[in-house]
Amino acid sequence: MAASANSFLVGNNTQIPSLKPKSTSQSLLHLSKPNTVNLAGKTKPVSVRCVAATTHVQDGARSGSVGGSQERVFNFAAGPAALPENVLLKAQSDLYNWRGSGMSVMEMSHRGKEFLSIIQKAESDLRQLLEIPSEFSVLFLQGGATTQFAALPLNLCKPEDTVDFVVTGSWGDKAAKEAKKYCKANVIWSGKSEKYTKVPPFDELEQSSHAKYLHICANETIHGVEFKDYPLPKNGILVADMSSNFCSKPVDVSKFGVIYGGAQKNVGPSGVTIVIVRKDLIGNAQEITPVMLDYKIHDENSSLYNTPPCFGIYMCGLVFEDLLEQGGLREVEKKNQRKADLLYNAIEGSNGFFRCPVEKSVRSLMNVPFTLEKSELEGEFIKEAAKEKMVQLKGHRSVGGMRASIYNAMPLAGVEKLVAFMKDFQAKHA
Repeated sequence: MAASANSFLVGNNTQIPSLKPKSTSQSLLHLSKPNTVNLAGKTKPVSVRCVAATTHVQDGARSGSVGGSQERVFNFAAGPAALPENVLLKAQSDLYNWRGSGMSVMEMSHRGKEFLSIIQKAESDLRQLLEIPSEFSVLFLQGGATTQFAALPLNLCKPEDTVDFVVTGSWGDKAAKEAKKYCKANVIWSGKSEKYTKVPPFDELEQSSHAKYLHICANETIHGVEFKDYPLPKNGILVADMSSNFCSKPVDVSKFGVIYGGAQKNVGPSGVTIVIVRKDLIGNAQEITPVMLDYKIHDENSSLYNTPPCFGIYMCGLVFEDLLEQGGLREVEKKNQRKADLLYNAIEGSNGFFRCPVEKSVRSLMNVPFTLEKSELEGEFIKEAAKEKMVQLKGHRSVGGMRASIYNAMPLAGVEKLVAFMKDFQAKHA
C-alpha cells in the first residue's frame, strides 16, 4: 500500500493518519516507549516511521542575514525575483491551513473575515513602512505597472491636458508612449541618445507651464539608472513608477501625487500592483475610463471591487512584516547600500575587465548592469556562474551583457559569492 505524505505506516502495513505538527520545526516523530494500536479488537505492538518529514525552519533565517539553504540558488533575476527565504517558509507552513481556519489563503472568499484581516494588515504595515500620510489611499490592483501607464492619464487628466515625462530608460519611454493615447504626452528630456546612462540636472528640465503631472521612473530595471533625489514639478504633481526600488529605502510620500509599482521585484510575487494615490486626485477619471482602471471604484471598494490577487497580497503582507522586523526601511537601505557598494567596487577594481556604463552618481542599488571587456566571454560567464548556483545574470535582451538584480531579498552572501566568482573568472581570462 502506498503511503500518503500525511500518514504513518504501521508494522503490518496498515495506514493511519498522522497528526500535523504544530510548527515547521517539528520534523521528526519521537517515541519514548513502544506504542500499540488496536486493529479489529486486538492489541498489537507496532513500529512507527514518518513517511514525509516537514521542512525545518532555521532560527534567524531572514533575507540579508543568511546565505540561503544549500538546496536553493542565488537568484539574480530582475522580476519575478527572489523572495525572503523565511517568508517562503512561513507561507509553506500556512499553505494547507491558514491559522486554523481550515482552508488555504488561496481558497478564501475575498469578502470573508479571514482575507479582510490579511489585506487590512498588509495595508497597515505598508503605511507604517513608508510612513504614508492619511491623505493618501493605498490600492492593491492587478495588471502590472504597464497597466498604470494608461490608468494614470485616464484618472489624472483630460485628453487636451499636457503631461511631462523625463525618460531615463525603457520603462519611462513606454509610459510616455502609452500616455499619448489619452493626453498630450510631452517628453521634456530623454537619455536615449546616450543609451540611458544618466539622470538630467533638474534645473535644466524645461517643464510645461500647465502640465498636469511630471512622470519619472524612479529606478530603471533594464538600464540600472536610479533617481537619488526627485525633481519638483513646476505645476501639477510628481508621479513615479517605483516598481524596481519599491520599499528598498525610505521615501517621502508627501512629495508625490502618485507612487505605483509591480510587486514582483521587491515585495511579493507577480500579479499584484500597488498604487499609492493622493485622495484629492481620485474621482476625476475620463468618461472612457474602463471600470477596472478607475481609481475611485477601487478606493470606494477597498481594493475589493472584484476578486483581487488574494494569495499575492498575502505574500506582500508577509514581506512587509519581514521588513518591519528588520528595523524598517532605513535599516533595509543600509543593507542594500552595502551589497551595491561591494559589487560596484568589484567592477571598478577590475581594471576595465568588467564595466558598468551608468554614471556613478545615479547607479541603481537594485539593478547592476555590467559588460565584459571581452564580450565574447559573456556567454561563458553566465554559463559558469549558473554551475555555481548563481542564476539569471544575463542582461536584458535589448541591451545585452550581464545584470545582477540585488533586491531586498538577495542576501549579502549572494553578492559576496558573485564578487568572488568575478575575480576568479578574471584571473582565468584576463
